[in-house]
Amino acid sequence: MKRPLLALPFALLALASGCGSSDAGGNVNKSDLPGTALACLEKNDIQAERTGKDDNELDLDSGPKIKFFLTADEAISEQFRGRREGTEQIGTALLYVDPETSKTQDDVLHDVEICLSDL
Repeated sequence: MKRPLLALPFALLALASGCGSSDAGGNVNKSDLPGTALACLEKNDIQAERTGKDDNELDLDSGPKIKFFLTADEAISEQFRGRREGTEQIGTALLYVDPETSKTQDDVLHDVEICLSDL
């Protein structure tokens, strides 16, 4: 009777290891978040160019800019410094937008925000 009880933790561990499979979400390369974000933007027909000293920025043809940081705390810290109006922190990225936007720009920003939130 003791043997089934001893096997129970191992059986639960084997079942739990199947949870959280890699196909549950999108393909996110954590070592290259700007590249992954750029691929998502291009998939949504949003043109952007990779820029920045360390290739950690994306400049969208429509105007907004995205800058990636190593951690979300670093992005939050940069946002609080207030170096530019219209900054939104999403994960490890800051999305810089103009204070006034149009309906078309809002639609693009919505898709950008989804791409960034999926990282």
